[in-house]
Amino acid sequence: MAAPIVKRVVIAGGGTAGWVAAAALVKQLGPLLDITLVESDEIGTIGVGESTIPTSRSFHQLLGINEAAFMRHTQSTFKLGIAFENWGKIGDRYIHSFGEIGRKSTWMAPFHHFWMEAQAQGFGGSLDDYCYELQAANAERFATGETATLSYAYHLDATLYAQALRKLAEPAGVKRVEGKIDRVERDPESGFITALVLDSGTRIEGDLFLDCTGFRGLLIEQTLETGYEDWTHWLKTNSAYAVQTEAVGPPRPYTRAIAHEAGWRWQIPLQHRVGNGLVFASDYMSDDEAKAKLLAEIDGRPLFDPRLIRYRTGRRRKVWNGNCVALGLASGFIEPLESTSIHLVKIAITRLIESFPFGGISPAATERFNTNSRLEMEHIRDFIILHYHLNRRDEPFWQRCREMDVPETLTQRIAAFRDGALAYQENVDLFRVDSWVQVLMGQGLTPEGYHQLAKMMPPAELRQALSGLKETVAGAVAKLPAHDAFLRSYCPAV
Repeated sequence: MAAPIVKRVVIAGGGTAGWVAAAALVKQLGPLLDITLVESDEIGTIGVGESTIPTSRSFHQLLGINEAAFMRHTQSTFKLGIAFENWGKIGDRYIHSFGEIGRKSTWMAPFHHFWMEAQAQGFGGSLDDYCYELQAANAERFATGETATLSYAYHLDATLYAQALRKLAEPAGVKRVEGKIDRVERDPESGFITALVLDSGTRIEGDLFLDCTGFRGLLIEQTLETGYEDWTHWLKTNSAYAVQTEAVGPPRPYTRAIAHEAGWRWQIPLQHRVGNGLVFASDYMSDDEAKAKLLAEIDGRPLFDPRLIRYRTGRRRKVWNGNCVALGLASGFIEPLESTSIHLVKIAITRLIESFPFGGISPAATERFNTNSRLEMEHIRDFIILHYHLNRRDEPFWQRCREMDVPETLTQRIAAFRDGALAYQENVDLFRVDSWVQVLMGQGLTPEGYHQLAKMMPPAELRQALSGLKETVAGAVAKLPAHDAFLRSYCPAV
């Protein structure tokens, strides 16, 4: 063991990452730990992580969070997926939904192979016809409960979300200390962090420190000099403008990701407003051009002047270094395209709870934590690169993305799907087979072959099965209320 027992946990920084960590630790391990969170009201947060993926639901269940109450407080709406517009070429649109395509079966090949066999025989329609969540998103319908088993996530107000988690964490035993961190003290022999010293002179000692200080990485980088693996040669965007606007219509149950000549822009509908942003590569678009483009294309009155955010895609070489674990932006950043930022905080704190070093920090356990974190981020990275790499646009930015070398792991995935429609999910993959299929085909990659097992199904039986599935999906969607109407009855904003 490389350190004494761990009881005192100090969280440096608040925001979504800090309060997610605090709430999870105190709800799961509260009586065993002394948890302190240090933050300053004077230091703002990035606050654009307003879109989640379905893993947030299970995380909330772990914390005992009431869904309707949480959504009411955070002005949330439901999210069934992301609509990608103009990504393959201008005029294209597809949805990466959270749903399953077709249905589970005992066949040794996924549903899309059977759909491809139907296509070869001249029937089957669109692959989209067989996904409940995708069709519900297009129809802007939603419901939850025993009669509506949709897979979904949330659009939420990140600032209100952090406040809600704070209200959960503090009564449960988390001590919040207001103040700016002036310096970080370390043990001269082990190099471990021993205390945070605030500008007020207050000294906060700890056994384990969680760095939630954002891009600056005050503990993990500025203090421990962990190092950063740069991914900007694959992910060329490095800037974003963010602005909130008044809502001008009912909220859709999906995020919009609209590609433009040097990146893309997001539109995230909440109950009381809309979150907007424009992501761009500064080598291909100036700040002034990006800001003007965002303001020209948003709907509704801006609630403040757009805020500029600079970032560098990549990851810390170690997420856990010594007695410091980096969470959120302090651990690295891919980009917000598939709404994975909040998920990465939650999976990291869940992983930490599962292997919490009560008896001392084990180098072997730390290495395993770092390996899993690295693999998960690399697989998400590949999924994001895929959106950029498979395009048929003419602008210099998109040509560069199409022509660049990509990680070998992604090259293999693309080739496997191109050659035989093979899509797969590794052990630490966040995205399922259905996600890879929807994006690969949505970006315009048509496989040259597919699993011949599909030919084992008689044509009449295949036709009947697909027809029945399509009718089942359409019938289920028709029974759903409008998304906006369901929100008003389930969790009206206060």
